[in-house]
Amino acid sequence: MQSAFSHFLQQHGADQATIDQALADATLLELPTRHILLHQGEPVEHAFFLVDGICHACYLTENGRQFSKEFYWEQEMLIGFESLTNDAPSPFLLETLSASQLVAIPLSVIKQWRAQHHPLYQHLLERQLQFKEHKERFMLLHSPEERFALFGEHFPELCQRITDQQLASYLGITATSLSRIRKRLAHDDDNR
Repeated sequence: MQSAFSHFLQQHGADQATIDQALADATLLELPTRHILLHQGEPVEHAFFLVDGICHACYLTENGRQFSKEFYWEQEMLIGFESLTNDAPSPFLLETLSASQLVAIPLSVIKQWRAQHHPLYQHLLERQLQFKEHKERFMLLHSPEERFALFGEHFPELCQRITDQQLASYLGITATSLSRIRKRLAHDDDNR
């Protein structure tokens, strides 16, 4: 677990002293499916590196609706930058969708990298911005059918491991719309 985390840090600009300190402060976690790492509205104390498994971040509304923010899989950092930069409670819930191995890093370590203008922090921030711009483009430039097809092309294994509700929410549609899209695409395939 630690070697994957060390390698990730090194790839993103960390020197050996930074890696050693991060490993000294880190906690290894082995968690079951549907374990809540962070409740929406709670103070954020850790960022996470996902060694193995799948995690899901979502927003919960007062009337019980759930909106998928993001899915995370192996070799990803899970950082709530809004909480990090504003000392605010988490605006989303974070949970495992499969048995998962993670490295928990105290948020104070990430804040220290930020205060020091460490190249590692810069890389992590740029990586997050790239993900956000990619998702924005994905949502704005493609129809719901195109988003479904692209998601399936790029993340076929993930499609098998998440619920229809989670997928629909991530795609910005209802589960009913997702069902209609699947039926329409299956019908189109049958007519070819």
